[in-house]
Amino acid sequence: MRKFVYLLFAFLIFAGTANAQEKLTYQKPPKEILDLVEAPLAPIVMIDSQGENVVLLYRDAFKSIAELSEPELRLAGLRINPKTNIGSRTNYYNNIKVKKASAKEATQVSGLPKNARLSNFSMSPNEKMVACLNTTSEGAEVWVVDIEKAVAKKLTPATVNANMRDAINWFKDNNALLVKMLPDSRKELINTAEAVPEGPTISTSDGQKAQNRTYQDLLKNPNDESNFEQLAISEIKKVSIGGMISGFLPPACTGTLNSPPTVIIS
Repeated sequence: MRKFVYLLFAFLIFAGTANAQEKLTYQKPPKEILDLVEAPLAPIVMIDSQGENVVLLYRDAFKSIAELSEPELRLAGLRINPKTNIGSRTNYYNNIKVKKASAKEATQVSGLPKNARLSNFSMSPNEKMVACLNTTSEGAEVWVVDIEKAVAKKLTPATVNANMRDAINWFKDNNALLVKMLPDSRKELINTAEAVPEGPTISTSDGQKAQNRTYQDLLKNPNDESNFEQLAISEIKKVSIGGMISGFLPPACTGTLNSPPTVIIS
């Protein structure tokens, strides 16, 4: 009888623990600790060449659990989110304010996307607008901010290809941007965890001395090569600040269009 009672007691403890584990979710720490963690960071400052207009970029100190859980491909030294087609280690900003350098208070930019994840900021040649990307759950889209009016608006759907960086560049006339977009001809990525190889991966050496590898996660087989090619292919589009999209260059593997990142194109 005593043995039965012990077994029943052990079962109840196990069942209670299992039930608690099923209901367990992420918990928040006490408010005092939470306030320290969520203390706002000082904004990143962009200022025009005349020292008149100031753009303030705000972000959280830490990434969310959802962001840390997003998929990541490691190819040719790059870290890519294959779903949103932007670097998986990108730091995102969630708010923008503007002000005159002489003003005490900043003005909140209106029209920003809900749950904004902004990156790749680029000031126009006349320094009156700032273009950037906003990353949604489906992909990256181009937005532009009018500094004088403190208003933001979306220019493209979430089809920007920022895998190879340098995704947006201004034209010299300030009325349009060159944008890397996903081509319609892009193929589905190969699931390398399930793909059956058609042959062995062969490495050769001629016995000569060579440098050590500079980058991690180099392309090791045809599947890696195919996936990298699909992620790198972009169709260059011309996007007006009014939102009109037209073709500019056909699909091709494109890296940095120009250097430095903020480029004026004639």
